[in-house]
Amino acid sequence: MPTIASANGYNHLQSDSQNLPELGTAAVNTFSLEKEQLYGDTYMRIIRGSAPVINDPVLSQYLTELGNRLVAHATGVKTPFYFFLLNNDEINAFAFFGGHVGVHTGLFLNADNESELASVLAHEITHVTQRHLARGIEAQQKATPATIAGILGGILLAIAAPQAGMAALATTQAMAQQSSINFTRLHEKEADRIGTQVMVEAGFDPNGAADFFAKLATRYRFTTKQPQMLLTHPLPESRITEARSRANQYPPMAVPASLNYDLAKARVQVRFSGYSDDAVLIMFDEQLKKNNYQFKQAALYGKSLALFRNERYQEAETIIDGLLAQDGNNLFYLDTKTDLLLQRHAFEDAIHRLSAQRSLKPSSQVINLNLANTYIEAKQAQLAIPILQEMVFLDKQNPLPLQLLTQAYKVLGNKAMEHYVRAESLGLIADYSGAIDQLNYAYRASEDNPLEQARIDARIRQFKQLERSLDQFK
Repeated sequence: MPTIASANGYNHLQSDSQNLPELGTAAVNTFSLEKEQLYGDTYMRIIRGSAPVINDPVLSQYLTELGNRLVAHATGVKTPFYFFLLNNDEINAFAFFGGHVGVHTGLFLNADNESELASVLAHEITHVTQRHLARGIEAQQKATPATIAGILGGILLAIAAPQAGMAALATTQAMAQQSSINFTRLHEKEADRIGTQVMVEAGFDPNGAADFFAKLATRYRFTTKQPQMLLTHPLPESRITEARSRANQYPPMAVPASLNYDLAKARVQVRFSGYSDDAVLIMFDEQLKKNNYQFKQAALYGKSLALFRNERYQEAETIIDGLLAQDGNNLFYLDTKTDLLLQRHAFEDAIHRLSAQRSLKPSSQVINLNLANTYIEAKQAQLAIPILQEMVFLDKQNPLPLQLLTQAYKVLGNKAMEHYVRAESLGLIADYSGAIDQLNYAYRASEDNPLEQARIDARIRQFKQLERSLDQFK
C-alpha cells in the first residue's frame, strides 16, 4: 500500500477528553502515571503535526511487532507502548511519556542486523519502564517551576526540532543542580544494563549494543558534527567497554539473521532515503551482481521497489511474483503486489488475494488497510467502512484508517461522516481549531438527524476543552 506522510457509529470514533495538569509545582510533587500518559498523548499529537512521521503500514507493523517482542520481556511495564518511525537520516531513537518510542529511519540505514536495532529499542523501552523522565523531574523538586517547565519544553523541542531542543535542554540543565545531570547519566547506565537483559531474554544477540556502539564510535571519532544519538546518548569509551563486558557474561548465542529486518531496511532505502531513482536501482543491481547481500530475497525485493519507483511496473511484478511463489504469506511482498495490481486496475484479483489473507491474519493492519484501500479504489467503498471502523476502534492513534475512512465516506457522498472523520484526523495532529470547523460542517450536514447532531455537539465541546488544555500546555 502506498504510504500516506461507523456509519451511524460516532461512538466508535470518540476518544476520551482529559485535561492536562498545570505546569508548575503540582506537576513536580507527584508525577503520576496518569500525568505521564496525558503528556505523552499531547506530545504525540504535536509530533504528528510537526515532524515527518512515516505512516507506512508494513514498516509500522514490523517495528511494532519487534518492539512488542522486547516489551514482553521487560519488567515494570505499566503503560501500553506505541512505536513510530520518523523520516530522518540522523541515527537516533528516543522515548517519552506514556510508552511512546520514536525511531529515525537513519537507524535502519546504519544498523547491520536486527540485534543492533533491538539493542537501541530495548534501551529506549527501559527508559520508559524505569520512568526516567518522571524520576528526573521529581529529583529536582527543589528547582523552580520555571526550570521544570523549561525541562518539559526542552524535551518537546528536542523531539520536534532536535537542534533547537538540545540547546534549550542544555540551558535548562545548566540552571539545575549538578546532581540532576549525574542522575541522568545513571539513567543511561541503567538503560544499558537492563536493556541488554531485555534483548537477550527476547532472543537477540547481546553483542548487538556493543557492536553498534563500536561502529558509531569508529565512524564519528574524528568528526566535528556528532549524530543526534550521540548528543542525547553520550558514548565514552567506558560505555563500549561495559557493553562488551556485559555481553560476555551471557553464553554464546547463535541468533539467526532476520529476513524481515533486511526487507524493512530495503524498503527504507528505496522509499525513505536520499537516494535518487537511478541510484537506488543501481544499488540493488550491484548487490545482486556481486552477491553482496545477507538474503537474496531482500535484494530482489529492494530491486522490485526500485523498479516500481522508476515506473517499470511489469519488471517489478515479475520479481514480486517470484518472491511470492517462495513465500506467499509475506506481508512485504503482498503489500507491493497489491500496489502493482491497483496500478493496472486488477481490483478483483487484489480483493480475492487480500480477502484470503485476511481469513489467516484478521488483525494485520497491512492486510486490512490494503483491502480497505482496494475496495475504495474499486468503487466498493461501503465494504471498506466496517474494516476501517474496527481498526479505529482498536487503535485510536493510527491515522491511516481515519484517512481511508474519510475517502470512503467521500466516495459514498456521506458528507456528515466525511467531515466527522476528518475532524478526528485533525485531532490526532492537535489541530483542534480545524477539527471543530469540520464538526460544524458535519453538524449542518446532519440537520435531519437530531441524535447525530447531539453526538457531534458533544464532540465539539470535547475538542474545545482539548484546545484550551493545549494552550495551557504550551
